[in-house]
Amino acid sequence: MSLSIRNQLPGTVTAVTPGEAMATVKVRLDGGQELTAAITLDAVKELGLAEGSAVRALVKSTEISLATGSVDGLSIRNRLPGTVTDIATGGAMASVKVSVDGGDLTSAITKDAVTDLGLGTGTAVTALIKSTEVSLATM
Repeated sequence: MSLSIRNQLPGTVTAVTPGEAMATVKVRLDGGQELTAAITLDAVKELGLAEGSAVRALVKSTEISLATGSVDGLSIRNRLPGTVTDIATGGAMASVKVSVDGGDLTSAITKDAVTDLGLGTGTAVTALIKSTEVSLATM
C-alpha cells in the first residue's frame, strides 16, 4: 500500500498504556528518539501492539510544527530536534524538510512562519507533534 503521508518513521513499541477508550503507545524510533502515539484501544488490539512490536509512526506534514527556541511549558509530548535541510516556498505555504536522527520529516507551515522564524538550510529546529496526531502501522 502506498500512502500520501510523507513522514513515516520506523521504530519499536516500548510500552502500551491502556485507558478506557484510548491508549498511549511509546515507540523508540530507529534513530533513538522516543515518540508517543495516542490511539484507540481497538487499534491497539487490531494491530496486535505490544512491547517489541515493529511499527512505523505516520504523521501528516500539516501536523508538524517547528520551533527555533525553547519548547518548555508545552503539553506536546513529541519533540524531535533536527536541522532544516530544504525549504520550498509557494505563495502562501512552505514545505520544510528537517533531518532528525534516523530519518527525515517534512513540515507544511506558512511562508510567513518561515520568515518569522528565520528558517534556512542549517537552522536548528525542534519538530513538535501532538501524540493524537501520530498514527501507527505495523510492518
